[in-house]
Amino acid sequence: MMITPQQSGAPRRQLNLATRHQLTTAGVPGGTITSRTRPGGPWQRLLPRVYLLQTGPPDHRQRALSAVLYAAEPAADPLSGDTAVLTGGAALALLGIRDAPPTPADVLIRAPRRLTGTPEVRPLPTSRWPRTITVSGIPSTRPVRAAADFASRAEDPDRIRSTLAHVVQAGWCHPQDLHTELRASRLLTRPAIRTAAAELLAGVRSIAEAQARDTLTATDLPTPLWNARLHTPDGTFLASPDAYWPDEGVALEIDSAEYHYTRDAWHATLRRRLRLESHGILVVSATPSIIRDTPTEVLAALRTLLTLAASRPTPPTIMARGHVQLSLPLEGRL
Repeated sequence: MMITPQQSGAPRRQLNLATRHQLTTAGVPGGTITSRTRPGGPWQRLLPRVYLLQTGPPDHRQRALSAVLYAAEPAADPLSGDTAVLTGGAALALLGIRDAPPTPADVLIRAPRRLTGTPEVRPLPTSRWPRTITVSGIPSTRPVRAAADFASRAEDPDRIRSTLAHVVQAGWCHPQDLHTELRASRLLTRPAIRTAAAELLAGVRSIAEAQARDTLTATDLPTPLWNARLHTPDGTFLASPDAYWPDEGVALEIDSAEYHYTRDAWHATLRRRLRLESHGILVVSATPSIIRDTPTEVLAALRTLLTLAASRPTPPTIMARGHVQLSLPLEGRL
């Protein structure tokens, strides 16, 4: 008696996906697979030798897992992460990293094994097999390795900056761990990646902050702390401005309209600024587009407040904790 794919158990574990090897091993004849995947049939061929056993369109998880099933060795358990594992932008997209490209899906395979890629899947042979995790049922590399593998294939410096910053800002890895992974992957020889990694070590956490840092480093203004956590003398948390000059008590806040669509979000921003100002901190507020399009106005405002602050008899008694500003570039860390 023929064993149906549902009885084999693989589709239940694999988001209703199965490989040709799994189907034939379960007793499904090749002719049955062919007939069921014809136009209008109950199954769909997503990739060579990978089938979706449903009529509806695949969701993003099924597309991601289909790439792993395609790349895994036929006789291996594709969910084990032993022979194929999702990485790069596709793995970051599963974690909710904004702007991480889910396709083509980068999948690590063990070198020296080779596998032909498709428009949807890029197999990446590696001799440095990573520790793996499972994200939404899909074997993936840890975020720090996924970020490094993404950077290795990306070409746009701003996309590299933005994506790596989002990974760190979301708390998926520490900037020092990311720097170590990029160095182990021999990626710090690329100027765009080296710059992005150095900015993250310095405390920069977004593309807008990176652009602000570019603007500030071209001037004679003092070097600020990035994303420092400010506390009152009794230890109460105050705020974490994007840039802060502790000697002068001046902060730069970069407020994107993207995060102020709601009244509550806008009020939260205003309350944060009021808390800073109530403790004597002088604040310059700007949007990413203002920093990009009219940086001279931002620099003029900062210069004015830094000059005013220097003449104050008593600077704010605020403690800055968190990221310590490092000298850039970090040649000794490459």
